[in-house]
Amino acid sequence: MSEERPITIVITGIMASGKSTVAQLLAERFEQSVHLRGDIFRRMIVNNRKEVNPDAGNDELDQLRLRYRLAAQSAKTYHDAGFTVVMQDVVVGPLLNDFLSYVNNHPLYVVVLCPSTEAVALREAARSKKGYGAWTVEALDHVLRNETPRVGLWLDTTELTAEETVNEIIERLQDRALLNR
Repeated sequence: MSEERPITIVITGIMASGKSTVAQLLAERFEQSVHLRGDIFRRMIVNNRKEVNPDAGNDELDQLRLRYRLAAQSAKTYHDAGFTVVMQDVVVGPLLNDFLSYVNNHPLYVVVLCPSTEAVALREAARSKKGYGAWTVEALDHVLRNETPRVGLWLDTTELTAEETVNEIIERLQDRALLNR
């Protein structure tokens, strides 16, 4: 896909909703692009890494916000260098507003992948990487659907392949339907 100027697309959803696969395929559609995986900033912490559990306190949430700020700064650096940035991370609940406030790239698009809990459970069972421990699929999905601000495109991908999902996003980008600001 050819674009006049770089854009930034945030892909979010719960674990095993297809974010990594969709973000990679989407980034491949642009001439000059980056797939920025927010979780890499969590994995860089060697000692005293705080995992976000359902009962997370200020220390865990502060570290999560740090991860989000680092991802946003990296996205800005790539964007300013002329790259379209496809950012992907688990950003759910009220923290989505915090995350979006850190991203100063324009235009900014938000895509929330929200397949059914049954589809997520099947995807989680089929993959080698396991994301769920303290969280259950149902609990994280509850946060997504009931506590996350309704911004951008919310896409039920239960019946869509990753390629079909990317096609839908591309089509909606052309309509400017996902524009967050």
